[in-house]
Amino acid sequence: MFEFQNLDVYKKAKAFHLDCKSLILANKLDNYVKDQLGRASFSIVLNIAEGSGKFSKPDRRNYFVTARASVFECVAVIDMLHDSELINKDSFENYLKKADELSRILYSMIKNLS
Repeated sequence: MFEFQNLDVYKKAKAFHLDCKSLILANKLDNYVKDQLGRASFSIVLNIAEGSGKFSKPDRRNYFVTARASVFECVAVIDMLHDSELINKDSFENYLKKADELSRILYSMIKNLS
């Protein structure tokens, strides 16, 4: 097992990606929306993994910054889906809660590497 697989943030990012994937599969979304949300949520997972393999603090930090930016991207897509009434308020708030937790963890990781 690789070390990053034990990280809580990695596990939460995987769960968030799977939640986003379920959202994509359960709704009739435009292809570009499916693609954007799928890629952004997957980017969180991949950047945490890749950043964990970097040796220097600035390199790790850059990947975690990118992962956090991808969280924001997911929130923007989910916000638009909520505004379009494609997801209900409870689902929207659940996604936001999970994204906020990821963002906060990544922010702490980034600050610790500064």
